[in-house]
Amino acid sequence: MTALSVSTSSAASLRADALVVGVAKGPKGIVLAPGAEAVNEAFDGKLAEVLGTLGATGAEGETVKVASPAGLKAALVLAVGLGEAAEAGYELEALRRAAGVAARALAGVKKAALALPAESAEEVEAVALGGLLGSYVFGTYKGNGNGKEPVGELVVLTVRKGSKDAKAAVERAAAIGEEMNRARDLVNTAPNDLTPKSFAAIAQAAGKEHGLKVEVLDEKALTKGGFGGLLGVGNGSANPPRLVKVAYTHPKAKASLAFVGKGITYDSGGISLKPAGHNETMKCDMAGAAAVFAAVVAAKRLGLAVNVTAWLALAENMPSGSATRPGDVLRMYGGKTVEVLNTDAEGRLVLADAIVKAGEDNPDVIVDVATLTGAMVLALGTRTFGVMANSDELRENLHALAGEVGEQSWPMPLPTELKKGMTDSTIADLANMGERMGGGLVAGLFLQEFVAEGIDWAHLDIAGPAFHESAPFGYTPKGGTASAVRTLVRFAEHTAANGKA
Repeated sequence: MTALSVSTSSAASLRADALVVGVAKGPKGIVLAPGAEAVNEAFDGKLAEVLGTLGATGAEGETVKVASPAGLKAALVLAVGLGEAAEAGYELEALRRAAGVAARALAGVKKAALALPAESAEEVEAVALGGLLGSYVFGTYKGNGNGKEPVGELVVLTVRKGSKDAKAAVERAAAIGEEMNRARDLVNTAPNDLTPKSFAAIAQAAGKEHGLKVEVLDEKALTKGGFGGLLGVGNGSANPPRLVKVAYTHPKAKASLAFVGKGITYDSGGISLKPAGHNETMKCDMAGAAAVFAAVVAAKRLGLAVNVTAWLALAENMPSGSATRPGDVLRMYGGKTVEVLNTDAEGRLVLADAIVKAGEDNPDVIVDVATLTGAMVLALGTRTFGVMANSDELRENLHALAGEVGEQSWPMPLPTELKKGMTDSTIADLANMGERMGGGLVAGLFLQEFVAEGIDWAHLDIAGPAFHESAPFGYTPKGGTASAVRTLVRFAEHTAANGKA
């Protein structure tokens, strides 16, 4: 795991294997970003000229390496592009992405110093977090030296001499970044290794490590409790379902939040089997559970004055002689009945059980997170998640908070006219499918049916950004991304600061 630290040493005097500086696109060529002054001096004021000769343009995500001259303790200088030059300061997301690109480019290096713009505590945190996320490597199944190790240590260079908030910013970045990387590990783990039972064991281990209360309902407890959604989805698998509660409480908390995550550790579609080409990445269908789990652990590590509980609705959706069939009726936790028209619309079934159970604790807000619908990917693409809620204020708040931390989201409606298709079942209270058009919104409307009266609720459909299948960019790797973790943590921070959600 990459270590993070902060230093007020000069970039010229710090001993490291590599030194990272920022460059940007100016009106007359590349310009150096703040933080590069000492490095430029070592190049006799000609660093921009040298980089330009090597083809650097300052474009976002671009990297150019150059050997260090005399006067620098680092052997290598890496210039990373920030995009358009910003006289008023670079956006935090630009700094995160640049640091992430640099960290990934320096895989295999033992120690690198980040001499990027980092004057404020917020900038220090952005550089540290981007670097930690960009250094991520999932090497569990790699052997025989196949693949480089992540950069060993990242040192964030800042001019904030004698300031404790720079150190605190790096510690905060480490807490959030390490938990995001934990979520990425879970998403990337092969489904033969990550089952509902093993996921629950990981949660129990983390609870013991961080002082969190963890409760696990196994298949016997789920049967006794009447959790028809979880049992119905898990019936076809040799790996039975679990419902896991991970609770963090703070003695000064004035509000409580419940985060509910879809945790389908593998989704074949069940009897409504997915076609070839659509099931190879379905180990990622538990990304919502990974996100809410990581968010609660991060909240504990940050010591936020708010009570936060994660509910992990874990099941494996497989076809077999014991699997739920299209046409079956499930009696959900809480008593509602659901006619299953498509066994590949299983996420809403496990979430429904967990939402009802979470509501029994009477939290101020419930937020569920799920890789729920392909319709949301069609609507918003692969980098933006949808936000739905039974409260306009909550929906807009979550959308704004996501933007603050660099996550792309978009507020989506819950049109009541789309309920008709799923309430038309002649044999049950609801069907698990409704109108074909607006399928992502229909799924949100289904979940809303299980929210207790008087509780604010939001639904984040992260089907697009949860698993990145293309080339890495910024601090985002190929594979699991830990989508929504930062939004949830910021929401918890916002709630703690205001004493209410």
